Amino acid sequence: MRITTLKPFNKQEFEHMGLLWHTDPDNTDYISNELIHVSEAEADAYYDACNELYDMYVEAAGYVIENNLFYELDIPNSLIDTIVQSFEEDVHWHIYGRFDLAGGLDGSPIKLLEFNADTPTMLYESAAVQYALLKANGYDSDAQFNNIYTAISQNFQRLITLSDDVSNFHEIYEGWKILFSSIRGSDEEEKTIRFLQDMAHDAGLHTDFCYVDEVQLSPTDGIFYNDTNFEFWFKFIPWENISIDEPELALIINDIMANQKAIFLNPAYTILFQSKRILKILWDLYPNHPLLLETSYNPLNKKQVKKHAFGREGANVSILDANGKPISSKDGEYANHKAIYQEFYPLNTHNGSFYQANVFFAYEACGLGFRKGSEIIDNYSKFVSHVID
Repeated sequence: MRITTLKPFNKQEFEHMGLLWHTDPDNTDYISNELIHVSEAEADAYYDACNELYDMYVEAAGYVIENNLFYELDIPNSLIDTIVQSFEEDVHWHIYGRFDLAGGLDGSPIKLLEFNADTPTMLYESAAVQYALLKANGYDSDAQFNNIYTAISQNFQRLITLSDDVSNFHEIYEGWKILFSSIRGSDEEEKTIRFLQDMAHDAGLHTDFCYVDEVQLSPTDGIFYNDTNFEFWFKFIPWENISIDEPELALIINDIMANQKAIFLNPAYTILFQSKRILKILWDLYPNHPLLLETSYNPLNKKQVKKHAFGREGANVSILDANGKPISSKDGEYANHKAIYQEFYPLNTHNGSFYQANVFFAYEACGLGFRKGSEIIDNYSKFVSHVID
């Protein structure tokens, strides 16, 4: 890996940009001053890999629904009808997700680790911050694999056109509105959802923002805020959290969808992509595929990574040896979810640090960023920009 050093922004400059989560709890900078140099061929390989992986995920989700494998994926019963309806109806458009990948640099093959398809963060850093850092350091700001803002904006237009072609959006758009919401108290989540709102607004849709506790939901009438009815609700709450923590909300959402009174974003079927247990389904459908790692619901007889169906930021992830003995692990709150075992594969490394590639997807692969940390990437990992040269 070739890594050079950027002149970083200071905290005030980050805050002026809207990046308030610039400092981690241990008082270290979240945005690294490193710059990873990526070849055009490597960037193209990330693009091609994620386009192929997305098609595989869609196939796997269809297989899960057709064969009623929701229990295997640790999917709550309260969401099944909602998931099936959202998958079968074309109007439920997946706006964006983020693939987490190992390899891809210095000739190392790309391997899928997981797909954050429901409420992925790291969006603002990848779309805006690394672009600004390149520009401020005298690089060509277009010398990145970074079309995230435009790609997601166009995907919002596809909510209306329901096709890859968005050229007729303004002709057929009749003012349908999207309400964007996050839970109070998280700067990162609120900035992410407001950034998505900016993308939808710039795409030409009518939008508004409120906190989740300000939304009014009616099973028969739909979504309301300030007495205004919204046809779409982009809620930055993971679907599994809704089903577990807010079962009554899950039932209301099911009724709203059944009555065709609103569309929810990201769609409910993204919980199938989000569940790490689908990695085993992928391996069954595409055994020995070059982008996949062997994955099982039972321990493997090789060095492996134990994860749980749902979990974030490395919580409850363990690296095990071939005998199942822990080599390293992270605690967390997700241990009650069903486990999976994925073949171990090394991350990109440089000077003792590990670098995980993250590729955003919005109808197609649209942007690359990196996280730097230990072998288990956790909530103390650093965001690292890239440049194509």
